[in-house]
Amino acid sequence: MPDLSQIVKAYDVRGVVPDQWDESLAELFGAAFARVTDADAIVVGHDMRPSSPGLARAFARGAASLGVDVTEIGLCSTDQLYFASGYLNLPGAMFTASHNPARYNGIKMCRAGAAPIGQDSGLAEIRALVEGWADSGAPEPAAEAGTITQRDVLADYAAHLRSLVDLTAIRPLKVVVDAGNGMGGHTVPTVFDGLPLELDALYFELDGTFPHHEANPLDPKNIVDLQARVRETGADIGLAFDGDADRCFVVDGRGEPVSPSAITALVASRELAKHPGGTVIHNCITSWSVPEVVKENGGTPVRTRVGHSFIKAEMARTGAIFGGEHSAHYYFRDFWNADTGMLAALHVLAALGGQDGPLSDLVAQYDRYAASGEINSTVDDQAGRMEAVKAAYERREGAELDELDGLTVTTANWWFNLRPSNTEPLLRLNVEARDAETAAEVRDEVLSIVRA
Repeated sequence: MPDLSQIVKAYDVRGVVPDQWDESLAELFGAAFARVTDADAIVVGHDMRPSSPGLARAFARGAASLGVDVTEIGLCSTDQLYFASGYLNLPGAMFTASHNPARYNGIKMCRAGAAPIGQDSGLAEIRALVEGWADSGAPEPAAEAGTITQRDVLADYAAHLRSLVDLTAIRPLKVVVDAGNGMGGHTVPTVFDGLPLELDALYFELDGTFPHHEANPLDPKNIVDLQARVRETGADIGLAFDGDADRCFVVDGRGEPVSPSAITALVASRELAKHPGGTVIHNCITSWSVPEVVKENGGTPVRTRVGHSFIKAEMARTGAIFGGEHSAHYYFRDFWNADTGMLAALHVLAALGGQDGPLSDLVAQYDRYAASGEINSTVDDQAGRMEAVKAAYERREGAELDELDGLTVTTANWWFNLRPSNTEPLLRLNVEARDAETAAEVRDEVLSIVRA
């Protein structure tokens, strides 16, 4: 029997193909997904990885074998699959490994209306069914198999996004987009079509082997080409999407990265203008500027753990209008509480094009503090190192500690969060302070304990 503990993660399925999973297992996942969601019909999409079409079709066969009708939307971004799930009101499955290397693939699953499926909301049951069937044989097929049909929803997806942000009156902008050979190369041309944007396309050829660089813009080395092109051409803005194009990273006209926290604050201010008094979700490693801007614009900030399942759960619980993470995931009530980097990008373009100054001036009001960025430390004893840091700060005068997600220590002039990775022997540190010198001092002090 395959070891599903290696591929069924907290929020999705992900592993090396065909070493850890293959089309025969994908077919069982399709049947299990149909059983757990108890749906009459589902929607399935996939990215540009070489293994994706075969895995997606096998999943569709598995669901159809139990009498479930399957709508295949083919090549799509993850947020396009979420759109289809919301628009068609069907459970959905997206075949992608996001920013992971080419040999990986995975499944992101949701219930109707793009409601997330994770360990506590159906994924554990799906895993148990697959394990049972892998051991004892496939489930008994339905008396009548479901249908498998194709539908193109790209134009509907683009129209929905553009109905949420008015870009008709903006000034012309020169925009460089690095799709990283991922699904942004599929969605950007349709979403941007007809807008007053001069598009300079980098690596739009769909290629799941990622010949130019990893499709992970969170790593600074993967946006070097974008930064260079923005500077060379005098572009107004640069956008970088990850492999499945659900995250978007922004570079200003100088080629400098814009903090995702600043983007969160900017978009929050725009969403609050549309929905006065609304609630905005932010995780515990976003900048102080985010709750400040939310309050300044008449909204209510709510702090949550890192991770899309926590953000989406809080959005549903509070009726929040928007949520942002420092990893450049952006969630919108108007998009079924799901994350879409494309919609965040349209908000930034609308804000930039609605005034005459450069992006660097526009975002300066939202980028108020000095931050360390996320620093990873490999440790043998995560719990022990966490306890050592807690012991060092719990008696510190003026320091407040909380353990919502890892350990957060806050003073009047700085804060840090230290939290363990769920999948690797790492501790992740984020520090923010009122000035760069203080941020560096706090960073070095915490790391001296972590790495002792």
